This record gives sequence, C-alpha cells and structure tokens, in this order.
Amino acid sequence: MPLVVPVKFTYASRDLWFDPQDLDILEADYAICSTERGTEIGLVTADPFEVPQDEIGQPLKPVLRVASDIDLQLADDLAIQGDEAMVDFRRLVKELDLEMKPVGVEYLFGGEKAVFYFAAEERVDFRQLVKDLSSTLHIRVDMRQIGVRDETRLVGGYAQCGQELCCTRFGGQFEPVSIRMAKEQDLPLNSSKISGVCGRLMCCLRYEFEAYKDFKSRAPKKKTLIDTPLGKARIQEYDTPREQLVLRLENGKVFKVNLADMTCSEGCKKKAAEQGCSCRPDCVTRDVLERIESPEMRLALMELDRENGVDVGDGLSSADRLAGTSMPKRRRRDAESDARAGQGQGEGRGRGKGRGKAEAPEAEEAAGGRRRRKRAGSGDATEAAAAGKNASREREVQQPQQQNRGGGMNPTRRRRRHLSSEEREDAFRAAAAREAGAASKGASASDAPVDKSGKSRGEEERAPRPRRRHSSGAQQKPSVPSVADQVSDGEVKVTRRRPGDGGGAAAKASRGAARDEREPREDRGGEGSADQGQKRRRRRRSRKPRQDGGEGSTPSSPAPQPPAGE
Repeated sequence: MPLVVPVKFTYASRDLWFDPQDLDILEADYAICSTERGTEIGLVTADPFEVPQDEIGQPLKPVLRVASDIDLQLADDLAIQGDEAMVDFRRLVKELDLEMKPVGVEYLFGGEKAVFYFAAEERVDFRQLVKDLSSTLHIRVDMRQIGVRDETRLVGGYAQCGQELCCTRFGGQFEPVSIRMAKEQDLPLNSSKISGVCGRLMCCLRYEFEAYKDFKSRAPKKKTLIDTPLGKARIQEYDTPREQLVLRLENGKVFKVNLADMTCSEGCKKKAAEQGCSCRPDCVTRDVLERIESPEMRLALMELDRENGVDVGDGLSSADRLAGTSMPKRRRRDAESDARAGQGQGEGRGRGKGRGKAEAPEAEEAAGGRRRRKRAGSGDATEAAAAGKNASREREVQQPQQQNRGGGMNPTRRRRRHLSSEEREDAFRAAAAREAGAASKGASASDAPVDKSGKSRGEEERAPRPRRRHSSGAQQKPSVPSVADQVSDGEVKVTRRRPGDGGGAAAKASRGAARDEREPREDRGGEGSADQGQKRRRRRRSRKPRQDGGEGSTPSSPAPQPPAGE
C-alpha cells in the first residue's frame, strides 16, 4: 500500500495527499509541495500513513522538501504582498463597477502567479479587471469565484455560540445541511436562529443529527402515557444528550428517567410482535423511582406505602405529608390537640404566674368564685371582669379536652343554616316565652330573703358557678310581648309601602291630623284652606298633552274660582 502524508493549504477546502518520498516529515511540519497550480507551502496535519490503492484516484504529487527558516520567511513576505494587492483589487472593482466582492489574494510560493478570490451571485465579466491587475502588479493573474461558505471560511470569525466558526476550525469538505435536521432536533424553525454568519444553515446542525435520530427511534413518543407506581405519567420532553425523558405525574410532579431504565409491558411486547416493529418502553418500576435523588419523590413513595398499609416507621409525621393528600389545617390542629390531651401534657392558657399545667374544672370554678368575691368587696370591677373572661376561656379550652379523653372523637361543630319564615316565627315566640320565664324568675328572686352581704340564699348556693354580677331589680327586662306575639294577636298590623303611595293611607291620615292640630281653628275651612287645596291639586295635575289645543287648563285640573265675597 502506498504511503501518503496529508497537507493543509490556506485557501483549500480540505487536506490533500502527497507522496512523502522517504523524507523525515512529521505532523505540524511545513512542507514545500508541487501542485497543479505550481509550488506551494502547506502544513502537515498528520504523520505519514498507508492507504489502499483503490482510494487513490490520481497519481500522487511529491513533497519537495521540509520548509526551512528561509522558506518560512519567504512565505510571510508573500502573505504581506497579498494584503497589499488586496487594496488595488478593491479599488479596481469599484472603478469598474463590477458586482463582485473581493475576498483575498494568494501569491504562490514559486512566484508563478497570483490568485484573486471573489464572491458573486452571478457570472461576472472580469476581462478588463484582469488586464488592469496585470498592468498594476506586473504578475500573472488568475481569477477564482467561490461561494458564501468558502468566503466565510477564508475570512473567519465567531459564531453565535461564542466559538470559532466550524468551517474555519475544522475545515473539510462541505456537506449538505437541510431543514429536516433542525426539525429532528426540535429546534425553532426561525431562520435567524438556525442560520450561520454566511446566511446558510449552520454546519453544526449535521453534527448531532444522527444521535437525535437514533434516540427518537428507541424512545416513546411525546405526550405518551407511562405507567408508574405513582399513577399515569405523561412524557413532557426529551433530554437527548443524556438520553433521559422528562415525565409529569397527574399531581404535577416532574422527574427525569433514563431511557435505559424503562421497561416494556407484556401488552406492548405482544403488540410489537404482531406489527413486526421494535418495542418501545412504556413502564417505570418502583426501583427506578427509588434511585431518583429527590426528597419529594421519597415522600411520595412513603405516602404510597402508607396508603397500602405498609409500616413506614416513625420517619414520616402528619406534617410531612404531601400537599395533595394532607389533612386540612383545622383537622390537623384538632389531631394535635387530641394527642396532647391523650398524653396528659396539655398546658393551661392562663397568664398568671405558677400555672404550668391545667387545673381541674371544679377547682378552677371555686378559685374563680373566691377571687370574684374578694375583688367585688374591694370594688375593682375591671379586675373582676378580666378574671371572669379568663375563667370562661379556660373552661372552653378544657371542655373539648374532656370530651376527647372520654370518647376520643373530635368535638362536633354546628353549621349555620338559613331559617324559613315559619321557623323564624317559632323562634320569636320561643324567645318571648324564655324572656317571660326569666322575668318571673327575677321577680321571685327579688322576694327571696337577703342576708347581710346583700345576696339571697339561692345566690349563695350557686356561688361556685361563675356568673355576671348585676343587680336583680335594675337590669331586669320588662315583661313586654314580643313582636311575633303582637302580630299573631292582631295588635300590630304590618303594611307594605309601595312606590308612589306617599307612605300609605295611614301615614297620610296621621300627617293630615297633625297639620290640623298645628293650624289655627279659625283658618280651617276658610279661604286659606280652599287656596291650599287648589294649589295641592295643581301640583298633582296630569302631565298628559292637552286635547283641545287651547291655552286653558286641562280637564284634570279645574280653573281656580275667585274667593267668596268679592
């Protein structure tokens, strides 16, 4: 097999193979080679290697020698001459008004000719330009038209990713890039986002196209439902570089799973065998979810075990439950109070010093009664009211605790509901009966014998029970029948006002009687009353259009008559 060495030239699109001719040449050396255009200098990109004979199309050109320091200095001088010739190239193109864009000028190492590169959309007649360049630079001129991709490769620059342009950094032969590659990689079909500096589709779209195509051929499609121990999960998106799928549960929990960890169900395997295609996984097992390092996933699995009756230990309290399956705050608060009451470690809510634990209800009532009598004797009404409030609050706190100790159930709460008209009327009558009974009890209590301290015997017997202090005679409610009783007996008549009736006939009659009492008796029935009646009638006259068309008054408002006696 022949031995070749690859050499890279500045204006060439790919590496060219040459015959090393037993030279001691290695990678990163500069070599002077003989090409079809003449003698050129290039960079060796790899050590010499053997290739099959059938891969060589034409006879290999030889490598003349390894470049020395003098050759490298000459190459630098030729590069400077090319930059100077570029100025004349642009000037002449502008003078001749040619539709071309100058790109670069290359002086061959052997001095045979100078190659001028330009970019143009169409063919250009550059015969006059060649004559002007030859006469100006005194060298043989060769014009070469290139495309926009080669132009970008020669000029160089940086891409949108911040790296050097792929065509400049990697080189090589340009391969076709299609819009299908962008679709396969789920990229936005926006020309400004998937186009490079040259205005064409970016070369990097082809680099990962095969990887995306292979992953999508093995992974289930998007929006597919996957079976998991926590319920159905839908595929939301792909993470192709890591070969992972992003799944979303019904409760909104999102997690990632490796494609290699997913399995196929029996139904999926049977369907794939019938259709003669590859089976795509559609299940995620419990061990896969346990390997996910997420506290929320661990809590979800523990909650699942708790629902299935598996003992998960003391690691999960009621406060650690998930939001979707946790108890309401009210029930959680009641459960905590039940636990504290069962352990007998409930603390009292009193603000006095030395109250570490809740006292018995009877002892508290007796102590509260003694404090109230003592404070009442001193005349401090404010402190007595505060003590009564504290005692009632403590009783309310301990009453549900006692119920919980006995029955172990949460205290029931009554819900409000709206009453109908019949139920409301019955409630009014029951309230009136209770008020009448309270009034009779108050009267009997006032007749009871009173001791020196100003209290009856019944009050002394009921002293331990906390009650409000008030005088029995000053604040008793009068025995007045309720509104419901008055309405049922017919003593009160309920009337309804309508818009425009002026408050009803009864209100109108009462206003007229009051006005007659205020006016002098001699003015009643006289001229003033007649005039006022007429004025009042004129205010309420009809607003209908006049039928006779004259200037007189309408039939609904009779003409005023002259006063009597004139």
